[in-house]
Amino acid sequence: MNSMRNITNILQFVMQRLAVVVFVAAALALLVATAMAAFGNWAWISIPMQYQGAPVENAGMYAQIGLTALAISLCFFLPSSSRVMQLENSHRQFSVGMQDVARAYAAVHAADRKQNFQLSSEFDAVRERLAYLRDHPDLSTLEPKVLEIAAQMSHMSAELAEVYSDDKISRARSFLEQRQEEIDLFNSRLDQAKGISTEMKQWVHEVELEESVCAAQLERLREEMATILPELGIEKTVQTLDIELDQGSETDEDEIGFAAQENTVIEMSQKAAE
Repeated sequence: MNSMRNITNILQFVMQRLAVVVFVAAALALLVATAMAAFGNWAWISIPMQYQGAPVENAGMYAQIGLTALAISLCFFLPSSSRVMQLENSHRQFSVGMQDVARAYAAVHAADRKQNFQLSSEFDAVRERLAYLRDHPDLSTLEPKVLEIAAQMSHMSAELAEVYSDDKISRARSFLEQRQEEIDLFNSRLDQAKGISTEMKQWVHEVELEESVCAAQLERLREEMATILPELGIEKTVQTLDIELDQGSETDEDEIGFAAQENTVIEMSQKAAE
């Protein structure tokens, strides 16, 4: 990819220079031809041209003079075009240099994050990083100035490399993975609890519905029994004995209920007695 980009840049550079040369040569040729024709040494360009059906005399001369004036006027833009091309070349060279520095810095910073450098003093630390870059197989073709800049940048970011070392990052990733597993387990248990809650709610609803059905059936049965009991001779139940509790009485409620049951008299109709 880099080689293709370099070939494209070289081709563009050559074609730009060639276009400038051709344009300047064409402008000079037109200027010389027009000057020679003006002094009568050369003939003017002959162009058959008509305007509204009538032939235009000396149309070629006018066209040649116009092209010459246009070419000469455009030549004044060549210095600005040259400055633009120089700016592009300098920008391209700067980009290439920064890419090399960034590549070298990435390599030495990665080694620094692995804690490959142990020297603490500034001079020794930069020299250690510079030696590493010189011995690196992918960076041996870079200029020494680029390697030196990358080594200095790596020394300045040594604290950052220590904070974000590979060991600390791996521990942080492991901790986050464990937290993620805990969250997934909690979510699964939460979904299970939601399912159980939904099931219990549905069950309670069904039980309440069944209870209401049973209560309605019991009420209907009571109504039916109320119409059947008089025919059986059981008209009413008379409570012959009312147990009254005096204030301060210690009589048990079970004894009271038993006494009430013993003193209950059921009157039967004449039909039932027969």
